[in-house]
Amino acid sequence: MAGSAPLVSVLTPVYNCAAYIEQCIESVLAQTFKDFEYIIINNCSTDNTLEIARRFEAKDSRIRVHNNTDFLGVIENHNLAFSLMSPAAKYCKVVSGDDFIFPTCLEQLVGFAVAHPTVGMVNCYELAGRHVMHVGLEFERSVVSGRDVCRDALLGRSHVFGSPSSLLYSADLVRKSATFYPNSSAHADVSACYKWLHDCDFGFVHQVLSYARIRAESQTSRSIKFGTAKRSAISDIINYGRLYLTPEEYDARLAVAVNDYYSWLVKRIHEHRGDKEFWDLQKAGLQDLGLTFSRAKLYRTAVARTFEELGSPRAALKKVIGLKKASKQIEAKYYYD
Repeated sequence: MAGSAPLVSVLTPVYNCAAYIEQCIESVLAQTFKDFEYIIINNCSTDNTLEIARRFEAKDSRIRVHNNTDFLGVIENHNLAFSLMSPAAKYCKVVSGDDFIFPTCLEQLVGFAVAHPTVGMVNCYELAGRHVMHVGLEFERSVVSGRDVCRDALLGRSHVFGSPSSLLYSADLVRKSATFYPNSSAHADVSACYKWLHDCDFGFVHQVLSYARIRAESQTSRSIKFGTAKRSAISDIINYGRLYLTPEEYDARLAVAVNDYYSWLVKRIHEHRGDKEFWDLQKAGLQDLGLTFSRAKLYRTAVARTFEELGSPRAALKKVIGLKKASKQIEAKYYYD
């Protein structure tokens, strides 16, 4: 990169990732772009995550380990991480403790951001298991209006925001608020895109530069298992839809998101039959959004799926209450099948 390279603050908020944190740290240290500080925020891990991080800290002066004295929620720990950035940092890059980035990730993302100063966030393709994620922009499109990309996402046309490990943020954008991730949901990084892209452009580097690990213990897997992802989609429409959509579009997309959530619930009726904790969680989650759980809507959705999928009420009912899954088991997922 020609001239004086900007400082990048690389952040890894982490909890109990001893099995993966070494690979994560090594991927940052292997970057072809060298002008970075690396802050690892250990959130009271009970395994030897802190010990591993301290070992790397002793070897490389760019690494600083912050050890929380009190356990924080996942998003609260990320917002703390953002607050620890150096005032000199021009860009901010999160790398989750169980993920890693490929060697030219910082070079490519930072180079793009420098070349396009109107861009507040830069994303790239991400490998998650065997799937390449965040596909949706044509190769010819690399800088798009933040408003346009948010509108397309809310309308269900494309979703190219990415994950924390694939995105590069402008540090000035992050510094606009003490809570850059604006809520406590596991998907607050997506909400941040809707909140902050209203007044800046969005950039995309058409290369696979990051890797997301799929594991049952991850926040994403748990979110998919217990419906947090579905409720977060509803929340984002409620909180940000009016910024990007017409009133008619807003009403239509909110209805689609709510219907999608109830369709998801129908598939869990037998799996969580008698699981009061699960159903209380769904009711409380909807209440937080200003919505009321409707058992009647759940039943209507089940009947609609009956005719839609199989055309036979008896056969569809059998499918709905068919093979029982272990309600406590969390399947490793990064995306919906």
